[in-house]
Amino acid sequence: MPKKVDHDERRRLIADALMKVAAEQGLEAVSLRHVAQAAGVSAGMVQHYFHTKDEMMVFALAAISERSEVRVRAAVDALGADPTPRLLLRTMIAALLPLEGPTREDGRVALAFLAYTAVRPAASAELRPSTAQFVEFIASMLPRGGAVAAAGLLALMEGLGLYLLGGQYTPAQALDALDAQLDLLFAT
Repeated sequence: MPKKVDHDERRRLIADALMKVAAEQGLEAVSLRHVAQAAGVSAGMVQHYFHTKDEMMVFALAAISERSEVRVRAAVDALGADPTPRLLLRTMIAALLPLEGPTREDGRVALAFLAYTAVRPAASAELRPSTAQFVEFIASMLPRGGAVAAAGLLALMEGLGLYLLGGQYTPAQALDALDAQLDLLFAT
């Protein structure tokens, strides 16, 4: 009787291995051979699931997005019913910032992927709908400023992430900067 294979699980295993290689050695070290070695599978198996490096990268980026969504959802659920828009935005953005442990590792990989997509239009196209949706959601929470203010808040989040990963800011400094911006946006 043939063995049943969970193809989604194998793809996730490969994506996790890709993220591990990228977090430890940078995206330049990501290759079919290195990813296969990190996953404990053959290079042929990696090629079976991902025909190109771009396919593998796009799938791994989606996996990082999923992990971020789970983190954000848990943080928002912990707020209880009817949090204020300011508290909701602060909680969501804080959950996305690379403040510690696993979020720092995901942040390093996400940053490397963003650099990767900057020179690969097909890969960056995958990010546009979710980015637009996030900006639209943020805009709906803000008392004024709309999409422009929302884009600015998203840019602040990305910049704080860079400073956290580079060691220029501590988590406390990043959260203070976020709070200061939210205070400006929600000032009456």
